[in-house]
Amino acid sequence: MFIVLLICGGLVGFYLLLCATVCKLPKCKSTAKLHGKTVVVTGANTGIGRATALDLARRGARVILACRDESRAQAAVTHIQMETGNKEVLYMHLDLASLKSVRSFAENFLKKESRLDILINNAGLVIDGKTEDGFGKIFGVNHLGHFLLTLLLLDRLKECGPSRVVTVSSMAHWWGKIDFNCINTHKDLGLGNSTLDLLKLYGHSKLCNVLFTHELAKRLQGTKVTCYSLHPGAIKTDIGRHSNLWWRLLMAPFLLLFFSDVDSGAQTSLHCALQEDLEPLSGRYFSSCAVQNGPAKARDDAAAKKLWEVSERLVGLA
Repeated sequence: MFIVLLICGGLVGFYLLLCATVCKLPKCKSTAKLHGKTVVVTGANTGIGRATALDLARRGARVILACRDESRAQAAVTHIQMETGNKEVLYMHLDLASLKSVRSFAENFLKKESRLDILINNAGLVIDGKTEDGFGKIFGVNHLGHFLLTLLLLDRLKECGPSRVVTVSSMAHWWGKIDFNCINTHKDLGLGNSTLDLLKLYGHSKLCNVLFTHELAKRLQGTKVTCYSLHPGAIKTDIGRHSNLWWRLLMAPFLLLFFSDVDSGAQTSLHCALQEDLEPLSGRYFSSCAVQNGPAKARDDAAAKKLWEVSERLVGLA
């Protein structure tokens, strides 16, 4: 019995040590106030997006929750307004799985809002299926929708500079790859719909995010707009809510024991959006509120340029 208790005590101690070190994420240190500033956060009705929007609202920003699900978004608006006392928090409809919806959002936003100081491309999903325009849903939502949205809002960001574009990627980009033949043939980053296939597609889409940011920074040189991509950490969110039941049951104990909460997951997004003196690091990838060196494929100039040109054609901008 003593040995069993000793082993259990050791395991608990090891778990607590992990929580205090490996699983503990740093906080954004910026004390910036955002009164008079306007921020758009996609996918802000839940998870990291909502936590990010809440922090920005607490700093006095006018925060626009760009979301697909109106009822969940309005609930988030009410929650954030009550938590912060900031009434300048509102919902605007955006379905990133529809290029028509992205264009409609941009047109509506530019008509109603005179400023855009920070754009946070936060929304992401892991789900099978096709977008309204026939793209793989993970590719369409995680990359193409945000690509088009950013480009449609870029002039307003330039007018309001210094301004920033922050794109939430993931360390999953390490196992991602860009198969341009598959994109051209199947309008997707890969084939297959098993859970493993979808996780691979997610990694490919996250590599798209990093390459997009890399190329965007080059094209923004000489302007007052800078851009950053990031890994939020291993976070308990509902991004996998569309996964099959067995996968969710398998992941549940790991999520419970080793993944951080959404407030922790928002910190690197906030760091990239707010921290002073990041301008020389435009185009770089961040994790744990610090710049990181990702794999060489995430800094491939030729791949980033080609992805940009292919994406322009796919969304109808070429």
